[in-house]
Amino acid sequence: MPVVSAEAVVPVDPATAFAVSQTTGAVRRRWDPFISEQHFLDGAEVAAKGVLTFTRQRFGLSMVSRYVSYAPPRNVGMVMETGPWFFAKLGGGWRFTEAPEGTLAVWKYNFSCRPAWFAPIAEWVGVRVLGFEIRRRLDGFVRGCSDPLVLAEARRTTG
Repeated sequence: MPVVSAEAVVPVDPATAFAVSQTTGAVRRRWDPFISEQHFLDGAEVAAKGVLTFTRQRFGLSMVSRYVSYAPPRNVGMVMETGPWFFAKLGGGWRFTEAPEGTLAVWKYNFSCRPAWFAPIAEWVGVRVLGFEIRRRLDGFVRGCSDPLVLAEARRTTG
């Protein structure tokens, strides 16, 4: 199963970095160039293990994902429940650890494509496209961790 990852250091503590990563709505779209829409499903109002989310990517692809781990301020993980036809599986995890300059954010995704006969080509392309998207998204996260409006919302939601 192919794996793509990206990492960056952000100038905030792990709790704040984690909180920024979990912002929603307009604040999330302020830093996250990947999504055009994202919301919780089934009446959930906050992220937690087992919670389902709907995400629409900026080009219109959409998926429903489930939180399989939620451990503030260290890590969060998700798996795709339903999504684009070409993904057989998709999962991702974001980890936040203290670093001398703030927090090291490491984002990893793994996936497999279908149909099986096309998977080698699709996965080769997927590593490049998904890798580009994750690096672009992480760059946005870095900017978000320096954006006063994003930081204010992240700190408000963490208490």
